[in-house]
Amino acid sequence: MSGRDPHAILLKPILTEKSTALREDLNKICFSVHPRANKIEVRRAVEIALKVKVAKVNLMNMMGKTKRLGRWTGKRSNWKKAVITLRKGEKVDLFERT
Repeated sequence: MSGRDPHAILLKPILTEKSTALREDLNKICFSVHPRANKIEVRRAVEIALKVKVAKVNLMNMMGKTKRLGRWTGKRSNWKKAVITLRKGEKVDLFERT
């Protein structure tokens, strides 16, 4: 995966109350990333795609929830979440209101 396009690694931003609080208070941004991506690939993808400097990357494997509909059960897909800490003074315009 090392030669992959940054947009193939960063699937979508996570926009929740918790991720917004992390962004405002601790300068961290959250993304859903490719399940086979590692920290180095995520760091490169963020630096190339968003043109910011990354201080730290944390990855988490999120287990899909079991859901029921009447007597039938199903399971949502597993996915990987990345919490990226930006260097001091860095900001992502993608999330900022204008």
